[in-house]
Amino acid sequence: MQITSLKNAKVKYWLSLKEKKNRDKEKKFLIEGDHLIEEARKQNLIVETISIVDQNADYFVTKEIMTKISCQKSISYNAAVVNFIKEEEINGHVLVLDNIQDPGNLGTIIRSCIAFNFKNIILSDTSVDIYNPKVIRATEGMIFHINVLRRNLQEFLPTLKMLGYNIVGTDVVKGNDIKNIVRENIALVLGNEGNGISNDIKKLCDKFVYIKTSDDCESLNVGVAASILMYEVNNE
Repeated sequence: MQITSLKNAKVKYWLSLKEKKNRDKEKKFLIEGDHLIEEARKQNLIVETISIVDQNADYFVTKEIMTKISCQKSISYNAAVVNFIKEEEINGHVLVLDNIQDPGNLGTIIRSCIAFNFKNIILSDTSVDIYNPKVIRATEGMIFHINVLRRNLQEFLPTLKMLGYNIVGTDVVKGNDIKNIVRENIALVLGNEGNGISNDIKKLCDKFVYIKTSDDCESLNVGVAASILMYEVNNE
């Protein structure tokens, strides 16, 4: 179908998916670019395709429309509406994120999870939206290959313990060197970019680790820290 008017109801619908409340209501989100579309297609998540070059797409639109619905400075030729990714049962290493706010950090962490065999992320209900367009772009398609659960961590961490997981937080004062950590049944917890893990969540941790750095470095970016920790756990 060809659409040329910005006032078309379908265009208004696509625009609405820029807002979290509408994504949550519809259980759908918008992706841009051939690579993301291909990764979503592998998981059978595509609802409809949108293009300014492919007349065989579900919706063939003008550049003006694509510019309007795009969340990027440089628009892509192709976009798609996709379904939310279904939650799966937890199996394998788990990364727990407490109040992560920066979408770029979350996207980087997701990519590192795939690289280092952490198949599950438990995202606190105070963290940035997993379907934020900046998060999606930063994952480079890896969002479609990981199990993400959004939960109240105070309520959910005891469930992880019941499943046999050791809840391991990050703390430069209380922590042991990550190289000495037991790597089986581990749920790594990382906290907010500025404040770290909240006190309520720290109380639920079984033990703590830290990354040894030079005295000149006060702290690491949470995306970098997560990547190093997951590498160490995976490097058995």
